[in-house]
Amino acid sequence: MDYKDTLLMPKTDFPMRGNLPNKEPLRQEKWDETNLYEKVQKRTEGRPLFILHDGPPYANGDLHIGHALNKILKDFITRYKSMSGYHAPYVPGWDTHGLPIETALTKNKKIKRKEMSIAEFRQKCAEYAMGQVDSQRTQFKQLGVRGDWDNPYITLTKDYEAAQIRVFGEMAKKGYIYKGLKPVYWSPSSESALAEAEIEYHDKRSPSIYVAFEVTDGKELFDGGEKVIIWTTTPWTIPANLGITLNPDLEYVVVKVNEEKYIIAHDLLETITEELEWENPKVVKTFKGQEADRVVTKHPFYDRDSLVMLGEHATAEAGTGCVHTAPGHGEDDFVVSRLYGIDAFSPVDNRGCFTNEAPGFEGLFYDEANKPITEKLEEVGALLKLTFITHSYPHDWRTKKPTIFRATSQWFASIKDFRQDVLDEINRINWYPSWGETRLYNMVRDREDWCISRQRTWGVPIPVFYGENNTPIITDETIEHVSYLFNEHGSNIWFEWEAKDLLPEGFTSEHSPNGTFTKETDIMDVWFDSGSSHEAVLVGRDDHKRPADVYLEGSDQYRGWFNSSLSTSVAVTGKSPYENIISHGFVLDGNGRKMSKSLGNVMVPSKVQKQLGSDILRLWVSSVDYQADVRISQEILKQISEAYRKIRNTFRFMLANLADFDPVEDRVAEEDMEEVDRYMLHRLQQLVKNVRGSYEKFEYSTIYSQIHNFCAVDLSSFYLDFAKDVLYIEAKDNHRRRSIQTGYYEILTTLVKLLTPIIPHTADEVWEYIPGVEEESVQLTDIPEPREIAGFDVLQDKWNVFMSVRDDVLKALEEARTEKVIGKSLEAKITVVPNDANTLDVLNSVSNLHQLFIVSEAVLVEENSDAKEYRNVSIKVDVHPGKKCERCWTASETVGEEHDYPELCTRCAGIVKEHYPA
Repeated sequence: MDYKDTLLMPKTDFPMRGNLPNKEPLRQEKWDETNLYEKVQKRTEGRPLFILHDGPPYANGDLHIGHALNKILKDFITRYKSMSGYHAPYVPGWDTHGLPIETALTKNKKIKRKEMSIAEFRQKCAEYAMGQVDSQRTQFKQLGVRGDWDNPYITLTKDYEAAQIRVFGEMAKKGYIYKGLKPVYWSPSSESALAEAEIEYHDKRSPSIYVAFEVTDGKELFDGGEKVIIWTTTPWTIPANLGITLNPDLEYVVVKVNEEKYIIAHDLLETITEELEWENPKVVKTFKGQEADRVVTKHPFYDRDSLVMLGEHATAEAGTGCVHTAPGHGEDDFVVSRLYGIDAFSPVDNRGCFTNEAPGFEGLFYDEANKPITEKLEEVGALLKLTFITHSYPHDWRTKKPTIFRATSQWFASIKDFRQDVLDEINRINWYPSWGETRLYNMVRDREDWCISRQRTWGVPIPVFYGENNTPIITDETIEHVSYLFNEHGSNIWFEWEAKDLLPEGFTSEHSPNGTFTKETDIMDVWFDSGSSHEAVLVGRDDHKRPADVYLEGSDQYRGWFNSSLSTSVAVTGKSPYENIISHGFVLDGNGRKMSKSLGNVMVPSKVQKQLGSDILRLWVSSVDYQADVRISQEILKQISEAYRKIRNTFRFMLANLADFDPVEDRVAEEDMEEVDRYMLHRLQQLVKNVRGSYEKFEYSTIYSQIHNFCAVDLSSFYLDFAKDVLYIEAKDNHRRRSIQTGYYEILTTLVKLLTPIIPHTADEVWEYIPGVEEESVQLTDIPEPREIAGFDVLQDKWNVFMSVRDDVLKALEEARTEKVIGKSLEAKITVVPNDANTLDVLNSVSNLHQLFIVSEAVLVEENSDAKEYRNVSIKVDVHPGKKCERCWTASETVGEEHDYPELCTRCAGIVKEHYPA
């Protein structure tokens, strides 16, 4: 007889290799064909609502690895919530307005914008944006992200734009919206104003100059001939200089150097002496800044005054303590000048070129004007020193080119009017990580106004009309009517219809006695677009609610979407639009470098999917501490693939050993299971408790490590390993065998459910092979709650002691292998001497010790002088004196005792004789 035929060898069709790149697309097609998302929503209907509101990615270009990190994290949350007692619909969104789409059309698509109307160009923008939405939607679905992909929210749709108009109108009604002349970030490359959220800081090389302004009216404080020294890194703003600001409380000095007298802050005397290479400067006068109020100086090369003013922003931290003040090119300058009745003056046009208000520099681009302006200062004897510095400077986040501060007439949202309410809400929100609270709080605390107007074409129009006297008109009636029109026709009508056709029928205003109106041409900041999503989506959709439970985005969104959403929501409702904020870091390469094409270190999600599969990428996301910057590389993904293989092989092994198991007919009642099997179920419940706790706290790396460790240590190295001697060798319906299979069944189904939010393709595949499951997809089940295992309150301590002893045994066996005493562990007979009575009692009460230790024989004695001492026991390892059984491979002195089965031990001979008679 071939004794291999008598072994219950595991059988399964579940493949060893995942072949994920080929199989995942087929599974995704099946999810679509069977409407799995809708089935999940139907199953969870009536449960408490949980809303993760999607921050809209920009609809331009293929996905990068940061997109994958973001969307996969969101998918973890919504999938888990739908399997843990909640109704968790997920509606993806897209941000579709803004300069990049205009640029893509004019540069990449070669659209000739000047040859078409604004409305026609906007239609081209919309078509391009929707094409990008379709492309990105396909790529997101390939990541395994589950959502209402057929009904996303898109910021260019009619209903969304109508809701955005309502948000604007409500803020205007409360007095938060105003138009004013004020310095704002201006991007010459975009020819538009920018908000702080659209600013990035990069290093820039700039000239650094010290300039002397001659005092012409000393107000009895100065004797005559004094010069105030200013320092600036923007020489191009000197033509716009209208004053110099001193701090009222700082001490200033008049310093005589050779025959010149200079005014600077006393605390900076030593620094400036070194910078300007003065020899033996002599302080001839000391005074407080407030004493110099309204002293008059002369502009270095224009025939006009520069007034000395007082302001707290003048400090002795850098420069000279005397601040060059150009109210048209700086916020502090603007504020202090306004107090002195000095209007903003900005002789620079939309393209960043000087106008004829800057004689001598007309037509020059501001940055190119630095040199001729510096030369002019030297020519008139006002330039004291010129050097160059590299410093952090604001850049346009879209064009990556430098911005300037420029006074223009813009629309603003006055954040300061409701700032305290925003700060109060920040204190109420839960933050992951906790430092997010401080970060956003500090941003809002210092924020005055938000510039919301843009001088662009592709966006939502600012719904303001002007009367004949140029007075802005915003009323409940006009807002409601424009919102209605946008909802019916879309915002393009603002550029297609005349103002009179956009106003309510019969509308009149005291500002237009002749009934003539014009309309605003600026559009809204795109952050106002996306920041209105709480109104358009959370309120606008029946299956959503405001506030949302979670907003999750990259850490750059503290200045972006987190900020604009909070501002508009508090302005309109008095409350935050979210309860929890989760932020993640940026994705770097394996060496911690930012990804760039020039370095050749860019990793694209689609390539990872084609090489390894989406579940590998998803498992990587679960493995990293995403709240900080994270790393990815081929080597890192190789390690993740090894972890995936361990998990997959664990599933495969258990499936193979459940091939003949019917959970209805063969399951062993929990109280009748073997102790070791109940111990493993107890370990499983601990895992369930810990993993669910980690899901609740959005801590996915601990889930990854806990499950991987359970598969590698608790299962592969212990439970799956020793159980082979029972599963393969014993008769099919042997109680111990069915007890192990009962344990396997619960462990397998539980692990698959725990991992479904993370690797849904693999989880669904495994689910199809599990015997007796009724649901068509594991996604239509709930993750189990941890429970108490029958009788384990008594057995827990016992098995903890046993596992500690097992560690000693494994160490002893490894040492015996190294010393060539044994080869495989089944060749061994071990003699175990417990170190204390409790350990002896525990080991005496454990059945089948030799099987659990995977040796052929385990003997307990109270002493043995040859045994080597370990932590819990002393152990002696010998080669077992018996022969190897050809069926179970255990060494036994009973081999050959059964005459008819000379190659088998009596255990195997009995099984074969009963179940496989010749």
